[in-house]
Amino acid sequence: MMLSVRPQERLLLDLVAELPTGRLLCNTAGRAQFAAEYARNHSDIPVACWFLDLYQLKQCGTAGDPLPPNLQLVCQSDPPEEEYDLVAWAFSRQGDGELTREMLQIGHERLALGSRLIAAIDNPRDQWLHEQLQVMFSKVTRRPSASGVVYLATKTAPLRKRKDYAAEFAYRDEGRLIHLRTRPSVFSHRQLDGGARALIKAMPACRGIILDLGCGSGAAGIAALLRSDGRGHALDCNPRAIDAVGYARDRNEVGNRMIPLLDCDGSSIVPHVYDLVLANPPYYSDFRIARLFIDIAARGLVRGGRLLVVTKMPQWYLEQLSEQFDEVITQPVGNYVIVSARQA
Repeated sequence: MMLSVRPQERLLLDLVAELPTGRLLCNTAGRAQFAAEYARNHSDIPVACWFLDLYQLKQCGTAGDPLPPNLQLVCQSDPPEEEYDLVAWAFSRQGDGELTREMLQIGHERLALGSRLIAAIDNPRDQWLHEQLQVMFSKVTRRPSASGVVYLATKTAPLRKRKDYAAEFAYRDEGRLIHLRTRPSVFSHRQLDGGARALIKAMPACRGIILDLGCGSGAAGIAALLRSDGRGHALDCNPRAIDAVGYARDRNEVGNRMIPLLDCDGSSIVPHVYDLVLANPPYYSDFRIARLFIDIAARGLVRGGRLLVVTKMPQWYLEQLSEQFDEVITQPVGNYVIVSARQA
């Protein structure tokens, strides 16, 4: 099956023939098409493609040609701590600006002196990314096209100053101050999301086993465990969210009662063990992720266990949950609605 290639990925693919040979670090806007093409053209050179989404990584190589053996797909909080001869980033015009700046900094740090960074963006009128690159590199070449812009820059000196993009913050629950730490790409970075706050306010005390689905910073799951002597799992497809939960677990002295799991499809959970599942699904993806969360909860809950979902679109959940659960009810909490359902 032929897969479509996103514009910024296509811009990188069009450069493969003219790029120098060397160790490559890159990301992907799709399914690692640029990384695979470069690796095929330089079969004796190691290529690393870095992901902050386990689901996206698992989609690579599922259609079309098999991935070349010299291509390493890596899903972890930061790229490998190695020196590279070439770094190539694909960015979206709708992307996270703070994550983009951090990736440019990481790319600069990973480059050997005299080596090149390439950045592609699907915005033909881009100026912002150009400005960010000019802060770090003395000379930046701009190649505009109808579908976007490619920038080429050479590292001539180490960074003068490194910025830490992590953020530590706290929120109060039942008189207790709970501390969190996040990095760009973690939901929600630098502050407690309003939906998470509503979910925390509405959730019942649970002395059993808790599952925090799409945990992000781990705020809801940590709060649930601090209210009881229960234990649980925090599941997310982003490795930085897993790190965030690890920090929150240690900082708030939850200990081994909370275990974070890097998982994009629920394959790591044991069926029918959870007494309470907490979920704050994203609104994008046309309810695909919300549907996945419901299926994971249905598989993971014990009989009589309860699922709590926070949303601003309760009607869809009422219709979907009624097919698999009993006692589906709603509760308004501020600007949100908590939909609760009991496992039959």
